[in-house]
Amino acid sequence: MKGMSNVDVYAICTELNDILKNARVDKAFQPTKDTVIIRFHVPGKGRVDVVFQAGKRLHLTQYPLPNPQVPPSFPMMLRKYLRGGNVKEIRQYNFDRIIELEVKKEQKYTMIIELFAQGNIILLDEEDRIILPLKRKLWTDRKISSKEEYKYPPKRGINPLEVEKKEILEKFENSKTDVIRTLARTGLGGVYAEEIIARTGLDKKAPANEIKPEEVDLIYQTVQELFQPLKDKEFSPQIVSNSKEDVLPLNLKIYEKYSKREFDTFNEAADEFYSSKVRADIKKVQEDVWSAEIGKYEKRLRLQEETLENFKKTIKESKKKGELLYSNYQEIQNILNTIIKARENLSWQEIIKKIKSGKKKGVPGLDMIQSLDQLGNLVLKIDGTNIRIDVNSTIPENAEIYYEKAKKAKRKIRGVNIAIEKTRKEIEKVTNKKEIAMERITLPQKRIKKELKWFEKLRWFLSSDGLLVIGGRDANTNEMVVKKYMDNNDLYLHSDIHGAPSVVIKKGEGEIPESTINEAAVFAASFSSAWPKGLGSLDVYSVEPDQVSKTPKSGEFVAKGAFIIRGKRNYIRNVPLQISVGLVDYEGKRIMAGPTKAIRKYTDKYVTIKPGYMKKEALAREILKKIDNERILSTEDVIRVLPSGKADIVNK
Repeated sequence: MKGMSNVDVYAICTELNDILKNARVDKAFQPTKDTVIIRFHVPGKGRVDVVFQAGKRLHLTQYPLPNPQVPPSFPMMLRKYLRGGNVKEIRQYNFDRIIELEVKKEQKYTMIIELFAQGNIILLDEEDRIILPLKRKLWTDRKISSKEEYKYPPKRGINPLEVEKKEILEKFENSKTDVIRTLARTGLGGVYAEEIIARTGLDKKAPANEIKPEEVDLIYQTVQELFQPLKDKEFSPQIVSNSKEDVLPLNLKIYEKYSKREFDTFNEAADEFYSSKVRADIKKVQEDVWSAEIGKYEKRLRLQEETLENFKKTIKESKKKGELLYSNYQEIQNILNTIIKARENLSWQEIIKKIKSGKKKGVPGLDMIQSLDQLGNLVLKIDGTNIRIDVNSTIPENAEIYYEKAKKAKRKIRGVNIAIEKTRKEIEKVTNKKEIAMERITLPQKRIKKELKWFEKLRWFLSSDGLLVIGGRDANTNEMVVKKYMDNNDLYLHSDIHGAPSVVIKKGEGEIPESTINEAAVFAASFSSAWPKGLGSLDVYSVEPDQVSKTPKSGEFVAKGAFIIRGKRNYIRNVPLQISVGLVDYEGKRIMAGPTKAIRKYTDKYVTIKPGYMKKEALAREILKKIDNERILSTEDVIRVLPSGKADIVNK
């Protein structure tokens, strides 16, 4: 996968600086060993993910990569220092493949992203000392390690946006290679060197140090024209494809006959280009992992099948040898008698010599003997089969050894067949797992930001009586619920605790049923500060809209999101903190969180939770497994509707 050029980095940083200015740093993840994703919250836009891959790329991404269950130390360190801080600037250093992301928290932190060579991601403190690098590196002039001062690599190229004619002339005068290589080594890279040659019509193979002054003038003018759109921020983001594929922020003559996909931003183009490559890489890595797992069982199966064949062969050969001993009984007995008789006067060594001598002379009856050792082990060749027997045992005893060997092998065959069947099932099981896993891995699916209905920007649920109940998510939306959405015939509810949403039941036709009021009370209690405190129940009160006021008495102050309640409050005592989350069809399929009775009215696929100990991310994943077979939702969709704090699942 190609890395970004200096020109690519300039375009990306220009766009990102506009997008991320004053954005709040949220979380950091490390899905692969050289890739970090940082999630930002951009005012007025919400979640924005940026992928940083050392040595390769950085850009906004809508293709979330799967994160490891146990976060590595590097993203956890980034969270510790950067989370909650605000982005002050993202900039390219010296028109090089080096990016600086400056974040202001209690102090200034700078994240350096190096895209040259193998690349690196490095966090610096306000004194430019390294807090922690993704990779520790050591060169003669640079040391990338904790507590070391960060030093930039030496300048290697020109900045085409500021270059002067004399710089170009010096590059050519001092060059020992041809024109095209000299241009490429100025930091412009091969693609832009080819583009300059295409626009100027110069001989790219000509010696660089023989270039004429007017040719330098032509190159200088071409550089100015080629990169003017960068100065003007007039990018032409595109992915070109023909014999090869590339992503570019500018229109190039060398690609004019290529097919093009155009994009609104270079970040979007880079995301489509690189994410497809990364998905292919991830798929290959996972293919290799699964192939190794399956290969382990396949190797075991081969060994088991070989063992089975060997047992079958043993049975066949052993039976044959036993039968041959009986079918040649008399001849073998004569040989045994001769050896046993000779043993009365001769040593084994002398008998062996006599047998060898007799075989050479062609003495009848000895041609069957292949060998004899000093332990009395005799090997006979009968009908082309070598049979080992013990001279000190009878023929039936020797035959029984072979028959017993066949029986033993036959007994073992049953066990081997069971093992083979088990291994085949394991292979089938792992193969099925692989197919399911690969189906999920082939993409990460593009995360398309959903257009939320007005009520989805708040807390909400539909009561079992069909009435819409809304609540604030924070101080701002508490104000909206009361000032913008509460009408005179509605009903207002609030938990009897500091830190709770303003809840409004939108009145339909007729009176608001008691069942809806009770459900709204559960809703108000569950989304209050009582949940993260681990309380089991809470009192909630209801009042009429005209009892809710923002006007304080003299000397009083009403904070944003808070209201003054005047008159009698109608209490609902000991309201349980427990909600359910399900996928419902209300003006289209969407996730809804509210009292179990209400959720159960609209779907049978829901999960009920109460205050507990499970973290939101893990909880959201468990809820998704239960309620979303169609894969409509993301974990972020689920997290968005959950109460503050941890929880436990009540029904599994």
